[in-house]
Amino acid sequence: MERILVVGVTGAGKSTLARTLGGRLGLPYHEMDALYFNGPDWAVNDSLTEDVSRLTAEPRWVVDSLGYPEVRDLLWERADAVIWLDYPKRVVMPRVLRRSFRRSVTREALFGGNRETWRGWLSREHPAWWAWSQHGPRRREIERRVRDPRFAPLDTLRFDHPDATQAWLSSV
Repeated sequence: MERILVVGVTGAGKSTLARTLGGRLGLPYHEMDALYFNGPDWAVNDSLTEDVSRLTAEPRWVVDSLGYPEVRDLLWERADAVIWLDYPKRVVMPRVLRRSFRRSVTREALFGGNRETWRGWLSREHPAWWAWSQHGPRRREIERRVRDPRFAPLDTLRFDHPDATQAWLSSV
């Protein structure tokens, strides 16, 4: 495992696992949301495809995302391993709610200096709403990709509970 995608639904713990794996394996870690959102007001990176192409051309990396549509195939074609955090809503929703509440209270700076706001909770783009509404579609998209013959060479690990993920991580 030299080029790893950590995939899953919003709130599964992709970033935490990818960062930890990067540290343990000595792989450069890249946070997809930080690559995608690069300015105030959630501005989108106009050079996302070029940036992701450049970083995935490197021999070693870990990325915490299924990938935004513009770069999804590129990531999957260049990865050699996929770690799928396939957790149910009952696991991810409390995580998303706690994280968003904390970020709203502390005004934690996120990608491009953006912040989650109390007003943002009313938007369909808010992580809590997004996690709820996209859980099924996101899982189906990952399932399709895992079964896609183009990606059959990928070493795919699928974990259905954080305890299973932690047990595997302990062996890395």
